[in-house]
Amino acid sequence: MKNIAMTALVVLALVSCKNDKKEMPIQENAETTDVLVSDTTNASAIKKISVQLDARSASTARGMAYLSEKDGSVVFEAKITGLDPGMHAIHLHEKADCSSVDGKSSGGHWNPTFQAHGKWGTAEGYHKGDIGNFEVNANGIGSIRMRTDEWCIGCGDEEKDIVGKAIVVHQGEDDFKSQPSGAAGSRVSCGGIIK
Repeated sequence: MKNIAMTALVVLALVSCKNDKKEMPIQENAETTDVLVSDTTNASAIKKISVQLDARSASTARGMAYLSEKDGSVVFEAKITGLDPGMHAIHLHEKADCSSVDGKSSGGHWNPTFQAHGKWGTAEGYHKGDIGNFEVNANGIGSIRMRTDEWCIGCGDEEKDIVGKAIVVHQGEDDFKSQPSGAAGSRVSCGGIIK
């Protein structure tokens, strides 16, 4: 009787272990699936656009601009050559149309929130296209870099989406006061932001 009882306990233990083993892979697979779903959901695609800036208004100003978006933040970088040394304004304009010789086909500053022109980030207000000024060295080369969560690339939000706008470099410096454009002078380089 003792042997029968021992045998029954061993069989019961084996059956119990066998059932535990069946459940383990299901739990592991469920955890793996959860991790994969979580990783896929949290992974953020980087959107990128390169924009060629062509000379306008009989200038020699040319360059490239790069825009990238990740996790709701857009990084803007531009390098321009062929400019006069000193400070130059750079803005986003309403339309990605740089077809006119003077760049005016790009329209006015991009201002979807109907603010007064001003320096980026000031409490008094500014256009979403009021990037600001950058310095050009003695060799006629200048660059600028900024990051913002006030823009997006192709998101469809009329107050944030920069696709369909133009990047315009001006002959002079933005004074951040004169309305509606900062008295920055002619448009010497222009490029459309097209997806």
